[in-house]
Amino acid sequence: QVQLVESGGGLVQAGGSLRLSCAASGSIFSIDRMGWYRQAPGKQRDMVATIASGIVTNYADSVKGRFTISRDITKNTVSLQMNSLKPEDTAVYYCGALVRTGPTSQTSRHYWGQGTQVTVSS
Repeated sequence: QVQLVESGGGLVQAGGSLRLSCAASGSIFSIDRMGWYRQAPGKQRDMVATIASGIVTNYADSVKGRFTISRDITKNTVSLQMNSLKPEDTAVYYCGALVRTGPTSQTSRHYWGQGTQVTVSS
């Protein structure tokens, strides 16, 4: 019913910048929270940054001050501006969203994108 598609991943030099975007589509009534998560080989998926209520943000300590999350006015797109990238930022980055498909909280469900590879070279 709901699909999330990421874009913007690729190869970047250490110290450089990259911007990821995620577009949500489908049977969307409202999007309560969107965020970015990352997973390196052999490790679990961890939260990178989230945004709720259009302005409330939360960042992992490892990216605070370097990454910025934002959401479009349309509430169906979220971006992650990544600056001062480090090799340890290398991972598959996933977009996630808490989406309502109806007017009640009982319709709320978390959806995931397919992931996009980010590789930072030293």
